[in-house]
Amino acid sequence: MSLGVRVDKGSGVAVVTLDRPGRLNALDLAMAGELADAWREFRHDDAVRAVVLTGAGERAFCSGIDRDVVVPQPSSPYMVDDPLLGVGPKANGLWKPVVAAVCGVACGGAFYLLGECEFLVADPTACFFDPHTTYGMVSAYESMLMAARMPYGEVARMALMGAAERIGARRALEIGLVSEVTEPGGALDAAVARATVIAGYPRAAVEGTVRALWASREASLAALFAQAPHLVALGNAPAGRQAELFGGRRRGEFRTR
Repeated sequence: MSLGVRVDKGSGVAVVTLDRPGRLNALDLAMAGELADAWREFRHDDAVRAVVLTGAGERAFCSGIDRDVVVPQPSSPYMVDDPLLGVGPKANGLWKPVVAAVCGVACGGAFYLLGECEFLVADPTACFFDPHTTYGMVSAYESMLMAARMPYGEVARMALMGAAERIGARRALEIGLVSEVTEPGGALDAAVARATVIAGYPRAAVEGTVRALWASREASLAALFAQAPHLVALGNAPAGRQAELFGGRRRGEFRTR
C-alpha cells in the first residue's frame, strides 16, 4: 500500500505523484523507498516510455525532507547518511525521460528530484528556494545539482539567501531553471502532453539521448558529491540549534523575484 507516492499509468506515460499534501509533500523515509521502488519498476516496464513527476495539491511540489525524519549520522566528517541520495530516477538507473510538473513550493530536498529530471514545466504559482543556510545547514548536494541547471550566480544567491528569497516561476524561466510556464492550473497537463510526444518516439533513441545527456553531467557530479559529506558534517549546526532556528522561523517574510 502506498504511503505517500501515487503512480498512475496511461498510454506510454506514467505519472508519479508525491501524495502528502497535508505536509506539503515533504519526503519521509517511506516515500524515499517508494520512489526508489517506482523508478526501478519502470526500468522493467516496457509500457512506460516516459514519466511525469508532480506533487499533490496546489501548495507545493515538494518541501524537501520531512523535519520529523531522524537519520543517525556517523561520527566521521567524511561520511554522511543522506536518505535523499537515492530518491531520483538517475540514482536508480532509469534512463527513461522524466518531466517535472511544478506547482507551488519546491525547496530544499526537492532539488534531489528536480536535479534528475530532464526538464521542468511550471505553474505560475511555482516558487523555488533553498532554506538550508537559514536553519544552520550546508546546502551541498542541492546546490551541486542546481548548478547544472542555473547560472552560478543564481544558484549562489538562492543558496545563500536561504528562506529570505524565493525564485518565482517567471524568473525561473528567465534563468533556465524551468523550460515553460503554463496558464494557472495547467502544469500537469502540459507536462503530460510533452511526455506523450516523447513517448511516441522510438524508445532506444529516446533512452540513448537521456543517457547521453546525463553522461555529460555525471562525471562532474561524482567529483562534487565526493566533497559533500565532509562539507555537510563540518558545516552543519548541531541538531538542537537547527531545531531552534527552524522553530523560530517567521512565516510569510520573504521576497519573491
